[in-house]
Amino acid sequence: MESLSFASPKQIPAGALSVGYVEAGPAYGTPVILLHGWPYDIHCFSDAAQLLVSSGYRVIVPYLRGYGPTRFLSNETPRKGDQTVFALDTIALMDALKIDRAILGGFDWGGRAADIVAALWPERCKALVSVSGYQIINLQATQRPLPPAAELGWWYLFYFATERGRAGYSQNRHDFNKLIWKLASPKWAFDDATYARSAVAFDNPDHADIVIHNYRWRLGLAEGQPQFDDPAAKLQQAPIISVPTITIGSDFDGTAADGAAYRAKFSGKYAHRTLIGIGHNVPAEAPQAFAAAIIDADALAT
Repeated sequence: MESLSFASPKQIPAGALSVGYVEAGPAYGTPVILLHGWPYDIHCFSDAAQLLVSSGYRVIVPYLRGYGPTRFLSNETPRKGDQTVFALDTIALMDALKIDRAILGGFDWGGRAADIVAALWPERCKALVSVSGYQIINLQATQRPLPPAAELGWWYLFYFATERGRAGYSQNRHDFNKLIWKLASPKWAFDDATYARSAVAFDNPDHADIVIHNYRWRLGLAEGQPQFDDPAAKLQQAPIISVPTITIGSDFDGTAADGAAYRAKFSGKYAHRTLIGIGHNVPAEAPQAFAAAIIDADALAT
């Protein structure tokens, strides 16, 4: 059985980036690309990815822009993190690796990127596993206020809207992100070594800029990149996802954990799974369930 090593990532030029990634599994195996979110890194997939490699899949786990060894190829490229760019980064990586079509799986920012690829470029996505379901952001909807208790959960979004928040996150990202881990997954008893292994990825020189731009963009306080206006506009129409999909809800999703709120956004073969007692980092907290969802989504596509 081939072991997937996370210790020595590879690098490949892909679009605007030199992407750091790990890969294992047979070259002829069905490609699976696993995408992490904020504030996490590729290590959240370590156990799930190994299960998939053991099942014969070719597994690729990249660091997103602003994380780990992934770097911009040009100093002139804007350090932006609106939702469209992560999907385009994924397509660029697939092109660089000569992968025409892959199973995509992810959570948080990575789940959103996978959703967008599936929605706008379905020919590139064999099947989809999306934690928290349909995550494509509608900017008009984000301008509508939520009930106070719900707004409280987005406290960091408002903090990041300020220059104090930019400075605070840049200076305190290690402690800040550890707090987010605890808040998002209150029942996950991760140890200091587990966190430290991932926290190294936040030392990326572009990390703070990408994070701040992402959350300011959501509030309408920052612009995306004009050259991507066309796909960005399509996303504001809430496109339906037609590829075979399994969505996963967890305790983090609250009343939306059952998937009912977004069921209509998926028109193809579909299943939903709700994981009780699991927080936001589903791949790390429930690796067997996450890997099983990838395998079952592949079966839906057969």
